[in-house]
Amino acid sequence: MFELRDYQRETINQVYRSIRSGHRRIVVQQPPRTGKTVIMAEIARRATIKGNRVMFIIHRKEILSQAIATFKQQDVDMDLATMGMVQTLTRRTAKLPTPQLILIDEGHHAASKSYRHIIEAFPNAYVLYFTATPIRTGHDQLDQVADDIVVGKSIKWLTTHDFLAPFKYYGLGDIDRSKLQKSHGDYTTQSMDEAISHQIYGHIIDQYQRLAQGKQAVVYCHSIESAKQVTAKFQEIGISAAEVDGETEATHRDKLVQQFRDQQLMVLVNVNLFTEGIDLPNVDCVIMARPTSSLALYLQFSMRCLNPRPGKQAIIIDHVDNFLTFGLPDNDRDWNQAIITKDKRKKTNTDTGPAICQCKYCFGIFYRQDLTDNCCPLCGHKLEKDKHDYKVVNVDLQEIKENQAVEHRKKMIQQILNDQVMANVADKSPGQLHTLKELQAYAKLHGYSTGWAWHQFNNRRRKKW
Repeated sequence: MFELRDYQRETINQVYRSIRSGHRRIVVQQPPRTGKTVIMAEIARRATIKGNRVMFIIHRKEILSQAIATFKQQDVDMDLATMGMVQTLTRRTAKLPTPQLILIDEGHHAASKSYRHIIEAFPNAYVLYFTATPIRTGHDQLDQVADDIVVGKSIKWLTTHDFLAPFKYYGLGDIDRSKLQKSHGDYTTQSMDEAISHQIYGHIIDQYQRLAQGKQAVVYCHSIESAKQVTAKFQEIGISAAEVDGETEATHRDKLVQQFRDQQLMVLVNVNLFTEGIDLPNVDCVIMARPTSSLALYLQFSMRCLNPRPGKQAIIIDHVDNFLTFGLPDNDRDWNQAIITKDKRKKTNTDTGPAICQCKYCFGIFYRQDLTDNCCPLCGHKLEKDKHDYKVVNVDLQEIKENQAVEHRKKMIQQILNDQVMANVADKSPGQLHTLKELQAYAKLHGYSTGWAWHQFNNRRRKKW
């Protein structure tokens, strides 16, 4: 059996308190990488000990096998458990044994017809909707199918208490977001093709080497073609990499995933696979080359690398400016309001998100409150007060107020990526520079006069002699 963590026990206790208060359909919010399946297995174990039948519903085959293994390890009486995919169970409700408890994984999907069909077939069952992100695209929210929510510990709390790894977040801006178009809740593949710069393939390699060299990484791409190009770029410079997508033969995909787990592969490039549930414990770096308008997908992408390990510092590299839509992964979010259908929410005229900044030298993204003496907490460079911050607003984190720093940042990015010397000095201080060429690149980067580099270089030569 798994030994439950304190915050997992607390979540379970809150669920039982909600049930005792008269609620029957409860959303259980728990951040990614914090053991939702273990919590569900423990609740199922307690139910089956009392002779109650449980039903577990999921929407992906790969995750189902992992969940079954977890339930068995937690000593759930499997004779009293029905576990299956929603696509299968929704067609067989008339033949299924009646459950007293229904557990739904990735419960933000549960307002759709297939889930509702199952829930309505067993009206007397208690229903628990487990999800990291209890918010749906569109108008209707989970209050249509639930009567309470249990909110888990925040990502900041979990990081502070070593249940998640700390991270550094960098944004690169290889995208024209004005070209993105939505369909069925997220951006279309065609619009992502048009919006994403073709320079991104080389930039991904450059920034991985600059920020995360030697770390095992997962790359999220928007199409099979783009994933194959990224994979080829890694392989060209001798970094072991493989591409997997929905068309990859299952046995071959499992083999590649196992090689990654065994640290025989440094980089896994994927299309729409490593989001919900799949266990990849040794990811230290996430590279986002795919924009999304889904908060659920964003958190699954960005938090994939946050499994903790002593001394670990995770790296998140965002080439498509997802942070402009959602802020940082550990932003505090009002999940109680998020489950309410939009026209029923409380009206507010105040910004609910924290101010975040971007350093135009190292491209790091961080909270404005983390500035020390107006210097970037990631590289130490001084930020200009009137050009450094972006304000994230409203409960859905769908809106952004930005200032003139955006265009300036994109020009800086392009300058640096087109000039290797400039890239090498971008995260250094003047005292760390040694050659005239480095000093000239630093002066150009910071807008100093051409004479500054010569003056610095000559001063150092005089001191040396």
